[in-house]
Amino acid sequence: MFITRVSQASVLLGLLAVPLLPGADARADGFTPKQRAEIIAIVRDALKQDPSILRDAVTALQADEAAKTQASTQAAIGRLQDKLVSADDPVAGNPKGDVTIVEFFDTRCPYCRRIEPVMEAFLRQDRNVRLVYKDLPILGPASVLGSKALLAAQKQDGYEKLRERVMTLPPDTTMAQIQSAAEQAGLDWPKLSRDMEDPSVKARIDHNLALARALEIQGTPALVVGKQLIPGAVDLNDLKEAVAAARKG
Repeated sequence: MFITRVSQASVLLGLLAVPLLPGADARADGFTPKQRAEIIAIVRDALKQDPSILRDAVTALQADEAAKTQASTQAAIGRLQDKLVSADDPVAGNPKGDVTIVEFFDTRCPYCRRIEPVMEAFLRQDRNVRLVYKDLPILGPASVLGSKALLAAQKQDGYEKLRERVMTLPPDTTMAQIQSAAEQAGLDWPKLSRDMEDPSVKARIDHNLALARALEIQGTPALVVGKQLIPGAVDLNDLKEAVAAARKG
């Protein structure tokens, strides 16, 4: 019988996973201690003769795990579709676009800042995409401060104006820096500082955090495009391909 290298590798790894229990009687797996010892000896010799077997097995297992994760994520996105975007979410791009990108981001995250010019360039090229922002402050108090300021600024229709400035502030953002950025953006600072403590702002952040957990998002940035979750910073081609796939449906 012909057995592929990946199949052989998986079999060998499976045998390696069977614990050797010296002195034990024959068990439900059908191997006696002597037989199991012989199997392990064969496996070890095979790995010495061709170490790539282990690499191929690991690669196959990783691919299988990635496929399972992707399927789980797509199911979660489908299940949470009605909660993924709300009428209160801040929006950039075309509010009536035929494809929606949901961006989970943290104002302190260096990778979130890295994709800013990429996203701007993409939205200039594709005028039929809606970008929905989900503030996800997971990097400490300064992140919470930034998110609260942005969501408070939204009450003055100043979310994007302030976001442009906050995303360029030092990562350990202070209240004084937020105030300066808000005033430069022409926002009413006394109102904004009050609105930062509005219970509705905390509720929005809590909702985003719960949504991220439900989608098993591990960090920022994370983009949801159609039924696809893209973790980490992306380039322009990544965005184009993801949006094209979403349009195909």
